[in-house]
Formats: sequence, structure tokens, C-alpha cells
Amino acid sequence: MILGTGSDLCNIERIQASLDRFGTRFEQRAFTEVEIAKAARRPHTKAGTLAKRFAAKEAFSKAVGTGFKAGVFMKDIGVVNAPSGAPTLALTGGAKARLDAITPEGHRAKVHLTLTDDHPWAFAMVIIEAVPIGKDD
Repeated sequence: MILGTGSDLCNIERIQASLDRFGTRFEQRAFTEVEIAKAARRPHTKAGTLAKRFAAKEAFSKAVGTGFKAGVFMKDIGVVNAPSGAPTLALTGGAKARLDAITPEGHRAKVHLTLTDDHPWAFAMVIIEAVPIGKDD
């Protein structure tokens, strides 16, 4: 069963302007250490890398129905890669608590994430699925 969906379109140039204006203060406020390190390894596409992750955070906050309130913070939502290389989310704090709260008993939440960009736009979509515990993926 689908618990929630969310999408977000982020302007890469807006992220670049925030990097230019606020530098590491912006990065530290919005992104996890893993996300910052990945973007640093991509100096020519740093803003695009961060914009996709920013969009993913927004999309997740919409999928759980709270936006960035009710204890859900940007730094609690981190884009990571599964062993296959596919992007997924690592959740902590209020983001994990909110996901746990909307997941029905006897189920586990599975987060599906897709990211793409085509300058000047970055896009993310999140689908949260409830999977019965014990069911193979």
C-alpha cells in the first residue's frame, strides 16, 4: 500500500546563489556530512548535486504530510546510495519518527526515490510504500 508521495522541483542556480552567499553555513544547515562530501567530490556539478538532494528532502517532507514542521528537519533526511547504486534515504530524528508514525502495524516502510537534473532544474520524487513484515522484496 502507498503511504505517501511527494515531488519537488529545485532551481540549481538558486542553490548556487545560496552557496555563493552563505557557503558552508548553508551546507551545514541543510545537508548531512555524507551529502556534503559527495558534492565536494563533484566540484563542477556541486550545486546540481546539492539541488537534487534538496529536492529529495522537500519531496520526503511532502510524502509524510508534514513539510518541515512537526519535528521533521532537513538534516534528518539524507540521500545515500543503496549497494546497487540506486538513491535512497537515510532517516534520523524527527523524519524517522514521522515515517514510523505513519507506518501501519505489521508493516515496514520502503522509501522509493528518484533524482534527475537538467540545468537549471533538479527534480526528486519520493514514494513511501508499506510492505507487510516478512514479505520478500
